[in-house]
Amino acid sequence: MKIVVIGTGYVGLVQGTCLADSGHTVTCVDIDENKVAMLLRGEIPIYEPGLDELVIRNAKAGRLKFTTDTAKAVAEGAEVVFLAVGTPPGDDGSAELKYLFAAAKTVALSLVEPTVVVTKSTVPVGTGRKLQAIFKETAKQPFFIASNPEFLKEGDAINDFMKPDRIVVGCDSEEAKKALTSMYEPFVRTDNPILMMDIESAELTKYAANAFLATKISFMNELAALADATGADIETVRKGMGFDRRIGHLFLFSGVGYGGSCFPKDVKALAALAKEKKVGNAVLEAVEEVNDAQKKLLAERVVERFGKDLKGKRIALWGIAFKPRTDDIREAPSLEIIDILLAHGATVTATDPVAMPNAKKLLGDKVTFFEDPYAAIEGADALLVVTEWNEFRRPDFARIKKALRTPVLFDGRNVYDPPAMRELGFEYRGIGRR
Repeated sequence: MKIVVIGTGYVGLVQGTCLADSGHTVTCVDIDENKVAMLLRGEIPIYEPGLDELVIRNAKAGRLKFTTDTAKAVAEGAEVVFLAVGTPPGDDGSAELKYLFAAAKTVALSLVEPTVVVTKSTVPVGTGRKLQAIFKETAKQPFFIASNPEFLKEGDAINDFMKPDRIVVGCDSEEAKKALTSMYEPFVRTDNPILMMDIESAELTKYAANAFLATKISFMNELAALADATGADIETVRKGMGFDRRIGHLFLFSGVGYGGSCFPKDVKALAALAKEKKVGNAVLEAVEEVNDAQKKLLAERVVERFGKDLKGKRIALWGIAFKPRTDDIREAPSLEIIDILLAHGATVTATDPVAMPNAKKLLGDKVTFFEDPYAAIEGADALLVVTEWNEFRRPDFARIKKALRTPVLFDGRNVYDPPAMRELGFEYRGIGRR
């Protein structure tokens, strides 16, 4: 099958590469000439484990191509076109759709045969119908609009694509249903379902899933605050909850709040949609409020411990990315923490296995970066663990204690055992830990 994917971000590049790896001929399109040039050289503009190998292999085999020319890619006989362009939040929190609609108009003008056009971007309910109107007005060939939201975790996106829990498809034509079923059947051979539904339900399913997971995180962070206030231990509470099959273990970990490109944006967009439709959004607003406060928590604890004037204090951060196995720092809690510490006069040092290039572009010389985690904490007054990378889980604690000016450790991910840390001589503070 000839497939075109518009957009080579986390979603589009993984989508196109994995489909090429299953035998399809895929052309990935992006308006960013530098990004396309990198991909043509076999360089990957994002960090996603295993993606570089797949891109190089499929490009070499001729199944995966890259271009900046949308019209040409579509006119070469695309049978399915995926729209995977960004939908960033606007000033009111709603999804900005101008890039999606601009790409759609170009595609519509370029069709040379009946084509299935699939929204892969995260879009508000009703977007599919607007796309149908654009194509009806512009396209000279038959078209079939569908919604196929992604459920990929950054850091494990390839595994999620190849072995999905489920595939959601919203469409109202047999042509789209047949094409997408044929495309995805090789990925659901273990009987995980392809869920067919109407376009509006598919669009809402994406937002609902992300907003629910964000809600679980904020709920657990509120419980952690209550645990701190009452002397309970949130880790034992988490286990007591998680073994209830109605609740489950996933997304019950307390920490410094969620970040990234999906949860913050999607919660805001769903709340904006609810407001537009005059439907209550109290839960969504509370989720955002709790998360915004949680991102500030570690910095506030530093101020609480050392005082409001942090001049002369050196604070070290282990972890900048919003989660492990990614270089994504969008909406990362680390950025909020750093801003507060700098505003109070602290000197900030930081390290991260893969996110430092992105952090350096954003922060410049405001922060001193170190490749070596132990160099980052040399002479620091406190260590803040912000991202739970594997290499931070079992470090040399004697070396940490020796490097720190004062053995103060703020564990923003509850990676370490509180009694063990205190026995080693650390002044330890976790999130909701007894």
